Amino acid sequence: MDSSGKPSTTQIVVFATSSALTALFYSIYRNRATTVARLKEAKKMSIDQDLKNILSETPGRCVPYAVIEGVVRNVKETLSSQFVDNCKGVIERLTLKEEKMVWNRTTHLWNSTEKVIHQRTNTVPFSLGSHDEDITAAVRVIRPLDAAELDLETTYENFHPTVQSLSSVIGHFISGERPKGIHETEEMLRVGDSITGVGELVLDNNLIKLQPPKQGFRYFLTRLDYESLLRKQGNSVRLWRILTLVFGVAACSTLIFILWKRYVHHRQSKKERSMLEEFKEQQKKRMRELNIEESNVSPTSCTVCLSRERSCVFLECGHVCACAQCYDALPEPKKCPICRAAIDRVVPLYNS
Repeated sequence: MDSSGKPSTTQIVVFATSSALTALFYSIYRNRATTVARLKEAKKMSIDQDLKNILSETPGRCVPYAVIEGVVRNVKETLSSQFVDNCKGVIERLTLKEEKMVWNRTTHLWNSTEKVIHQRTNTVPFSLGSHDEDITAAVRVIRPLDAAELDLETTYENFHPTVQSLSSVIGHFISGERPKGIHETEEMLRVGDSITGVGELVLDNNLIKLQPPKQGFRYFLTRLDYESLLRKQGNSVRLWRILTLVFGVAACSTLIFILWKRYVHHRQSKKERSMLEEFKEQQKKRMRELNIEESNVSPTSCTVCLSRERSCVFLECGHVCACAQCYDALPEPKKCPICRAAIDRVVPLYNS
């Protein structure tokens, strides 16, 4: 806060930043809270022989938001792991990441970073079946890559370090980038994995489908069970709520501080104006007592004796209003005759 009472640039930046982050975190919190509420209201369905009959009797042959737990089964072909024998799956993700050290010119430290240089995801049609192998009913999973929480199992992982030579090491130090190597991973959703799906369950031409829901509901496919998924989403809601509260308190505190400083400055200015008017009245009264015309008094005359020139500066208020003799005559503790502020020190004023 400067002398004019206006907030400083730092205060404005802190208030604007904390307000923007509060709004962002609150929006995320509301979305996550809505997701958890809808998850709790989702209808739990079992994969059994009665599932098709239940859907056929449901209006629209559709359950808008349902929870299905089952085992991954291939529809026709499967995907084979490129690195692990006898490993079959329905989703395969191959990722190549470049890992390197980058010199930070601000902190003067080497920071580890990674960059995805190639990623390919392969999928084949698959369905969810019952854990009981005697039940033939199955639910076809539509657009699985659109689902959230699709955590694939890492079936292969390898790191290929970069071969370093003396010339390359020197070049890396000059450029500020030092490659570490290539990190190669393979992730799969394997046949036989237990999956929890949350989405729209619909009966379409005698085929039961689990697909992305409408009305803004969130689509889930996860290896967690329903209770674990609900607990994980609930923890996320608490995290965003805490962040919203923290930055909201910061924004409110900054605003209250700015308004308080403005109020204090306004009150101080009002007090100073009142004291200045009182001082002028007292000065006019003294001039009448001394029978001195106001036009005969020099603008640079001492405001106390009205005869000698002003010759000192009072600090910290900065007023130049008295001569040295009148300053010496002020009672202890010495205060400025105009604003009544305590005089910490006096600087002589020399007029050439």
